[in-house]
Amino acid sequence: MTTVLAIDQGTSGTKAVVTDGEGRVLGLAEHPVRPVYLPGGGVEQDPRELLDSVLEAGRRAVAQAGVPVDAVALANQGETVLAWDPTTGEPLSTAIVWQDRRSEEICVRLREHADRVAQATGLVLDPYFSAPKMAWLRENVTGEGVVTTSDSWLVHRLTGEFVTDVSTASRSLVTRLDDADWDDGLLELFGLGGERLPRVAANDEVVGSTSAFGGDLPVCGLVVDQQAALLAENCLTAGEAKCTFGTGAFLLANTGTSATRSTAGLAASVAWRVRGETSYCFDGQVYTAASAVRWLQDLGMIGSAADLDVVAADDSEGVLCVPALAGLAAPWWRPDARASFTGMTLSTGRGHLVLAVLQGVAAQVAELGDLVVADLGRPLSALRVDGGLTRSRVLMQAVADLAQVTIEVYPSEHATPLGAAALARAALDPALPLREAVGGWKPATTYEPHWPAERAAEFRARWHEAVRTTTTRQEQEGER
Repeated sequence: MTTVLAIDQGTSGTKAVVTDGEGRVLGLAEHPVRPVYLPGGGVEQDPRELLDSVLEAGRRAVAQAGVPVDAVALANQGETVLAWDPTTGEPLSTAIVWQDRRSEEICVRLREHADRVAQATGLVLDPYFSAPKMAWLRENVTGEGVVTTSDSWLVHRLTGEFVTDVSTASRSLVTRLDDADWDDGLLELFGLGGERLPRVAANDEVVGSTSAFGGDLPVCGLVVDQQAALLAENCLTAGEAKCTFGTGAFLLANTGTSATRSTAGLAASVAWRVRGETSYCFDGQVYTAASAVRWLQDLGMIGSAADLDVVAADDSEGVLCVPALAGLAAPWWRPDARASFTGMTLSTGRGHLVLAVLQGVAAQVAELGDLVVADLGRPLSALRVDGGLTRSRVLMQAVADLAQVTIEVYPSEHATPLGAAALARAALDPALPLREAVGGWKPATTYEPHWPAERAAEFRARWHEAVRTTTTRQEQEGER
């Protein structure tokens, strides 16, 4: 029975899980990582802190499990980048986090090429993806070393190899969606021509070995965190969708084995490549979910995320929030958008504001659900969800009400590492079907819509008007 140390290196922390072939968690360790939020939309992390968190969490999980481990899997943030020295392995910059908006100017500069980029990559020209941030580092920080996503650096420090996986590469804006390989023309467009880039590996490939966690263990199951969760939640068939509620909220829908482009403003990328076959997905992002909750906490409105359901009012009394604390993604793609509250009176209390923030997150998820439905041409039968914020009954009910869909809560808090572990098992046993590597599950909780469709539509119309008013005001202020 294959036992895997699966490490999920995320924005707010690193989680390490030791799991056996039946999906049982034998060891668990978490190590916090605190991003630094800078004026002007900058979000950075200390690369050494990321590496230390991987090593610390991994070693603690292995010690807690007390059993031999057969492999190490790694899930990564997807679009976080840094410059580093390939000879010494030392970082040459901070890690520029996926939320960072400072490369917006580069995207504006390339705006006339947006259609070309979208057709080639399946992605929207936006600072969220890797290449604009890579270009920003080259223009503003250093021309030395290599510039890659964080997974390549972490894998290099663990194994000495220079590699990324196909799902991560597909999030870059400089790979072709059809074959997920680097595109020389797009690299030139971003000023990255001639860069030394990592080899693109399949998700069921053993890419090297490491002795960092005891013994000499194969490293495999490399994958973007959101695609790992999509896999863990058994979204293996076209039309099945999930939403992960972490630092942001990320809705992904399996689109099958054809490299289909979205016509509704979603990103299209590789879900995974296993057994030589590539599966694809549509995805949309809500840039602030748990980070919006942390903002409420920092303002003193709640003590912790556990207080959300206690503090949130039963009704927002007309208060609406557009929680664009790090901009808006699909369908607006407005990195310059800012958050707003509307509808407040002297009777407005913190409970109304907390509920409005949760409903604002839910409204964005509902919007993404509509875009997926428009692209797929059929309604979602259910939306599977995972992540820490699924513990909030208020938030989950708001998603069910506004999206008008059944919500199925994944029974484990560890969807991402369990998905990476499944890919590692597939790598170690080429005869193992992917569905068996993943295993089955039943929802821990199910939420059905309580609001009638008319009420949901009325709320969303008012919320859309709040978005329009906020973004229009910002445009007018920018023209002055």
